[in-house]
Amino acid sequence: MGNLFENLALGFSILQDPIVLLYSLAGVLAGVIIGALPGLGPSVGIAVLLPLTYGMDASSGLILLCGIYYGAMYGGSITAILINTPGDSAAIMTSLDGYQLTQKGQAGKALGMAAYASVIGGTISVVAFMILAPVISSYALAFGSSEYFALMILGLTSIAGMTGDSPSKGFLAVFTGLFISLIGLDLVTGAQRYVFGNVNLYSGIDFIPVAMGLFGIAEIISVNSGEDITIDKESIRIKNLFPNKQEWKDCSPHIGRGTVLGFFTGMLPGAGATIASFLSYSMAKKTSKRGDKFGTGLLEGVAAPESANNAASMGAMVPMLTLGVPGSGATAIMMGALMMLGITPGPSFFIKEAEVAWSLVASMYIGNIFLLLLGILGLPLFVRILKIKAPTLNAVVFAFILIGSYALENSLFTVGVTIFFGAVGYFLKKLKVPAAPTVLGIVLGYLTESNLRQALIIADGSFFGVIAKPITAVILIFAVLLSFGTPITEIIKRRIAKKPIVQ
Repeated sequence: MGNLFENLALGFSILQDPIVLLYSLAGVLAGVIIGALPGLGPSVGIAVLLPLTYGMDASSGLILLCGIYYGAMYGGSITAILINTPGDSAAIMTSLDGYQLTQKGQAGKALGMAAYASVIGGTISVVAFMILAPVISSYALAFGSSEYFALMILGLTSIAGMTGDSPSKGFLAVFTGLFISLIGLDLVTGAQRYVFGNVNLYSGIDFIPVAMGLFGIAEIISVNSGEDITIDKESIRIKNLFPNKQEWKDCSPHIGRGTVLGFFTGMLPGAGATIASFLSYSMAKKTSKRGDKFGTGLLEGVAAPESANNAASMGAMVPMLTLGVPGSGATAIMMGALMMLGITPGPSFFIKEAEVAWSLVASMYIGNIFLLLLGILGLPLFVRILKIKAPTLNAVVFAFILIGSYALENSLFTVGVTIFFGAVGYFLKKLKVPAAPTVLGIVLGYLTESNLRQALIIADGSFFGVIAKPITAVILIFAVLLSFGTPITEIIKRRIAKKPIVQ
């Protein structure tokens, strides 16, 4: 425990630099604004703002992106509560009771409770993250190239196999990402792969323009202009944002349960904040004395999902940083950003990159304080931003994406790649093919290939020798269960439902 506090002190010493604190504040502010805009979310926000980290040191870049991540998780609740339009899927459950409270003239209390639950859930989860992450890293240090290969497969299949009622579309997306990761020169032989004589493709396709296109441009093309938003200003004054003692008493157990459930759900590859918020709301409804009134405007129905989705965002950081296995689209983009900054997340992250790791942990504590202050004091600003006409906002975001993509390599070719994948992303949305597994495939493709080749060399070219190792085999079996468990369960349920009951 002594080392834990020493490491945390190291992290806070790095945060003494006012510029680093400013990055944290800017990230949280940008995240809340992006999360509040309907249709956007942490994945889009991180993808669009990635160029800002270009040239930054690793600590500053990661702190900025993390601020965007958990800021966006809270921001989605603002529109969910005020206009019944969740900023992202993780805020869907918040809208059930949050908007009903707005209809009753209690928007302030709903927004206040969303902020408090988010911050409490996030802060407790940082403590859990701080304790668990180094422990997981120490055990994972025994992993070799075959175990790493299995972990990469687990990361790829977890999201691809947990994409609702059509796992095949998830696998299509992840294989598309893997194909894109192969473009360029061969890792070992230097042979050209799918470059078609274009020298710009020799170094491969960077995941950043792909992410900005698939998430940012595709969302801009798809978004509707919407209607003008009208909000009662009196209901969102600061004095109305504070719940009373009884409301705290009612909500506290749900915040606690939502935090624990959200953190451990977030650690599962492919689960994420959306599933965590659904589970937390369902548990709150079952355990509350007023469970039958959920959906009619209860603060408990806001507190439970909001604590869970912010806790899940912290939980998702654990496998990404300690094992190199991103469990969501947002953490996949963050992992790619870290690699761009010269750092490969994995078991050695908390040892070789101790300053980066512990400055991130320390920034999470500070970031949650910023989130609370912005959630209370900055609410009028966020409401004004919501009133910006969609065409104007889309034009600004589109311009920012193009400028950012050009600044990556000072090349119009990169701009063309971004626009191309924007068009690809649009068609993927129309076909209801998820974009996150594609980005995941690009980010993990290089690591999967390099670890497989190293493992094959060690095993004298025997693929069976690679997968026969106990830890490798267990991880691969788990990956198969994650991939095919959900569809098989659904098939069994449908067959049971169709089977006639014998009297």
